[in-house]
Amino acid sequence: MPGNAQVHTDFDRRQFLHNALSSTLAGVAAQVGIGVAAPQMLQAQTNLSPDAAMQELLTGNQRFADNQLTSLEHDLAILKAHTVAKQEPFAAVLSCADSRVPVELLFDQTIGHIFVTRVAGNIVTPEIIASLEYGVAVLGIKALLVLGHTSCGAVKAAMKAETVPGQISVLYQHLQPAVRESGGDLDKAVESNATLQSELLRSSSTVIREAAKAGQLKVAAGVYDLATGKVSLI
Repeated sequence: MPGNAQVHTDFDRRQFLHNALSSTLAGVAAQVGIGVAAPQMLQAQTNLSPDAAMQELLTGNQRFADNQLTSLEHDLAILKAHTVAKQEPFAAVLSCADSRVPVELLFDQTIGHIFVTRVAGNIVTPEIIASLEYGVAVLGIKALLVLGHTSCGAVKAAMKAETVPGQISVLYQHLQPAVRESGGDLDKAVESNATLQSELLRSSSTVIREAAKAGQLKVAAGVYDLATGKVSLI
């Protein structure tokens, strides 16, 4: 049919342009001595062990810190089409809501790879627990990372414990245990908070605790350094 012929022609034209652009970029990179990394393929979580899933996050973060992202090379149209009916993230991350912590980007991942929960101070609440339990029990994630970050405004506010508008101070009660352990040091408070929240996930959730005990899930805490772009496990 004419309509089908037109669609086929348009597809061929787009494919030709894509291939031409890819060849051009590869040629330019070769001329200046830059290696072109092949785009990382979408990996279903069922192919990764808990240790491998955590390592995948750290390896992706190293690419981010080195300005060698591969996730941007993925064909987003294909990714969207493949994740319409289901999702198979290999890891979950509980991070702060801070706009300087773009979770998928800093781990060099893309659509469907990471199950992300975010809240100021990366604190554990019943809603956060329920969300992460869904990730473990239903989605089958293999790694769960509680991610704090340097210069965390929520932790700073909890350390000062000043009067604030609205319901912001509700965060303080969750952060005070880490503040008490920090001796007034912000970096220590951030680290302590990430560690305490990861321990709280294990102790408060039978789903997470049993999956970790069975070797089906790796739970860890880490800190993202805003200056270097590196994530360090605690």
